[in-house]
Amino acid sequence: MNLPAQLQRRTEDYQQSDAAHHIHGFVDQKALNAEGPRVMVRGEGLYLWDSEGKRYLDGMSGLWCTQLGYGRRDLTAAAAAQMDQLAYYNMFFHTTHPAVIELSELLFSLLPGHYSHVIYTNSGSEANEVLIRTVRRYWQVVGQPQKKIMIGRWNGYHGSTLAASALGGMKFMHEMGGMIPDVAHIDEPYWFAHGGELTPAEFGRRCALQLEEKILELGAENVAGFIAEPFQGAGGMIFPPESYWPEIQRICRQYDVLLCADEVIGGFGRTGEWFAHQHFGFEPDTLSIAKGLTSGYLPMGGLVLSKRIAEALVEQGGVFAHGLTYSGHPVAAAVALANLKALRDEGIVRQVKDDTGPYLQQLLHEVFGNHPMVGEIQGTGLLGALQFVEDKATRKRFANENDLAWQCRTFGFEEGVIIRSTLGRMIMAPALVATRAELDELVDKTRIAVDRTARIAGKL
Repeated sequence: MNLPAQLQRRTEDYQQSDAAHHIHGFVDQKALNAEGPRVMVRGEGLYLWDSEGKRYLDGMSGLWCTQLGYGRRDLTAAAAAQMDQLAYYNMFFHTTHPAVIELSELLFSLLPGHYSHVIYTNSGSEANEVLIRTVRRYWQVVGQPQKKIMIGRWNGYHGSTLAASALGGMKFMHEMGGMIPDVAHIDEPYWFAHGGELTPAEFGRRCALQLEEKILELGAENVAGFIAEPFQGAGGMIFPPESYWPEIQRICRQYDVLLCADEVIGGFGRTGEWFAHQHFGFEPDTLSIAKGLTSGYLPMGGLVLSKRIAEALVEQGGVFAHGLTYSGHPVAAAVALANLKALRDEGIVRQVKDDTGPYLQQLLHEVFGNHPMVGEIQGTGLLGALQFVEDKATRKRFANENDLAWQCRTFGFEEGVIIRSTLGRMIMAPALVATRAELDELVDKTRIAVDRTARIAGKL
């Protein structure tokens, strides 16, 4: 493969410089320095190439974000055109600009009608930081300033900044960075691991009722909101039982607690609906968005507000002391606008719902339904999760499931496919433009990686 001139350095040179200057996310940096990271240099469609010329099918859309795949000329053209016209301006000083206005017009044409306003951010983590202050400010404005407590879920993920990681339920993150006041958690709806003798429906209701119990414990007059991902992403692509979300919504409405959906991963077509909460059939008060908003081509996120919240803030709230230098950045907005137009006009979300999504789910069940290593298959649209299991009958998980899943991920790289390991689950989320042939390749190479792992585990 011919590399641009600036990429003609040896891989080892890049790795040494990377080790000298970077601390990567969620990795033992000393171990990574000894191993040397892969140096990715080019992307096209669903494929990536590293500095050694090896090609990989990206089964994770980068980090769940490249909905349109790599190398979309329309997105790069939108960025270049906006840079030429207005590379940057802010939304302070009583100003705005056409790119962000046109983006919001399109965004709200795609959203259900009970949403009206958005606060743009640079990432999902920032969207959830802004969420806390916005929700608390809302309750101040409507005369209930004591409603400050946010409830999240154990093993949920809402970002890696301090407040966002506090909302999330990754205990090892709390241990490293601390917590903030007025945040509580309930259990995750992970039936395979925690359901015991309950049916999925019974377990889903039992998990949802924990929210009611927690609200009553804390006092409904003190609870501002409940935040959760429609399905858990970084926590293992865990889909709750069908009984879960209707009960959660009932509880939030009964106790006047805002229902806040983290759509950073699930938004923009991933499930075959524009937003994951539509797939699960509930109606949040806020949506945290990012990733697929720009297909990852530029950083951008946002907090979408229902009319109930927005009207109170606008009509009664006066000055809201918040703001970000790059909120609604013109170039990011232009790219997001081009991205959403492509998802809409090319029928990509509909294709995921009616064609490629069902095809991927069928493939996963055909290939892994009777696999001795796989105890459960979850997913919808272009999402899939394989649960590793030592004993299917009892749902007994491997004591070393993290190590096995990590090994499977490594085998995937060796086979030329990028999949992700989380606890004892292998997860995939390919770009929404994936063809059936590319999904065949994704599942086939994943099967090889799982088979290799099963041999290590003594299951094949």
